Amino acid sequence: MAQPRISAYIPPDLDPTKAALAFGRRALPKLNEELQSPELLTQQRALMALCDLVHDPEKVYQAIALGFLDSLKTLLVHQDQTVRQKTTEVLSIMALHSIGREGLIRRGVISALAGLLDDPVDICRKNTHQIFDMLAKLPEGAGGVLQAGLIPPLVLKLKTELDEVQELILGTLSNCLRVEVSEALAVGAITVLKEKLSHPSTAIRSKAAWVLLEISSHAEGKIAVCKEEVIPVLVSLLEDTRPEVQVNSAGALMFAIVTPQGRSSAMGAEAIPPLLTLVAEETSKARLNAIKTLTLLAELPEGREMLLNHRDTFQRCLDDPSEAVQRAAEIAIAAIDWKP
Repeated sequence: MAQPRISAYIPPDLDPTKAALAFGRRALPKLNEELQSPELLTQQRALMALCDLVHDPEKVYQAIALGFLDSLKTLLVHQDQTVRQKTTEVLSIMALHSIGREGLIRRGVISALAGLLDDPVDICRKNTHQIFDMLAKLPEGAGGVLQAGLIPPLVLKLKTELDEVQELILGTLSNCLRVEVSEALAVGAITVLKEKLSHPSTAIRSKAAWVLLEISSHAEGKIAVCKEEVIPVLVSLLEDTRPEVQVNSAGALMFAIVTPQGRSSAMGAEAIPPLLTLVAEETSKARLNAIKTLTLLAELPEGREMLLNHRDTFQRCLDDPSEAVQRAAEIAIAAIDWKP
């Protein structure tokens, strides 16, 4: 069912052009004073002006040096929804710049934003998750999300949030679960992600498969993916109409079937035919992952027997423009030709 898009419109009576703003370096100190004003309209107008200024990385650097982040952290719990909306917008714009991301992580903004996960205003939550998504792309940011204990609530929010927010959450999880997965597994992340693999949104299906790829890169994650019978669903997505879904599903499958249980499950789900189809498609983005996955299946006697009839498919890959595909094909052929 279609969902409404999150609107970022502000109250019609709030005119940012009425914000008193000096030129040059004096503008930011004045704005910092206004952010701390007891007057609601003054705070709102200051935030509007700040939203414009922080598009400039130099202004972001100055704002951090002047202590703006402490003022903004205080405003995150403001009773007025416009103040919270514009505060999260300022922080999300700052997070677009490397100096901003570093400052937000260093000044503990991640923990301060945790309280907005249940904000009643959609745009506040969306801005919050945009910030998490951008910060988690840095190792320090992913570590900050983990240290703030945000993984369990983020997983649970996938059940209730709007689609566009779910996309952001999945982006955050894909980077954080590369580091550590135990908390996510403890709150049933595999079950939730398995459901998202069937979501009508291409982006959500693709990102859910990417998160499962990261989970499956851990030993405990591989076990959980097999136990929850996710592999048959990943196999079905190899025939998805969207290339990005195919490539992430093939990647997740490649990691998950490293274990004997995983290979057995993939064989039971008849993974070889759709994987061969991807290998044969010269333009397939999933080609490399498919070849590597089939190489693992060739370690099983029944897998090797099936693939011997398709050796020419891998032979053609030896002329692929990609050296990685060529090398993977060589390894696959060696595995198929191996005799006990």
